[in-house]
Amino acid sequence: MSLADLYSSGFKHRNRDHFAAIVRVALSDTVITDEERAFIDRLAILLEIDSDSYEAILENPESYAINPPSNAEKRLERLYDLTRMVYADQVADEAEKKLLHRLAIGLGFQKEITHTLIQKALDLVANGKDEEEFIAAMQA
Repeated sequence: MSLADLYSSGFKHRNRDHFAAIVRVALSDTVITDEERAFIDRLAILLEIDSDSYEAILENPESYAINPPSNAEKRLERLYDLTRMVYADQVADEAEKKLLHRLAIGLGFQKEITHTLIQKALDLVANGKDEEEFIAAMQA
């Protein structure tokens, strides 16, 4: 097995586990709304989740490990990616903000600061900040 195969396999597993964690958050109220489903569908495409894995994860997301990032910078990197996905259509509606709020808590951000954190993240992405600028601004 080549190094590229190992990287690909590990990358796919992290994407799959991250996707399962997001599905878990979406299912935390036992219902996936149409807005959440649309978000999950977009995320599955971006994370390259195949249809068999997609169905298996939706049926039993608890069977996959939750691996939130262990440090603040990695959490901000994931928040940046999630915020970009939410804002991909140039509109962050209330349902998407609510889901992003729940995802931020799942990433390990304190519940008390997530409203402010999400608004700042959305503003930065809307203003075209790249990942490096986003992280720097969020840490300021």
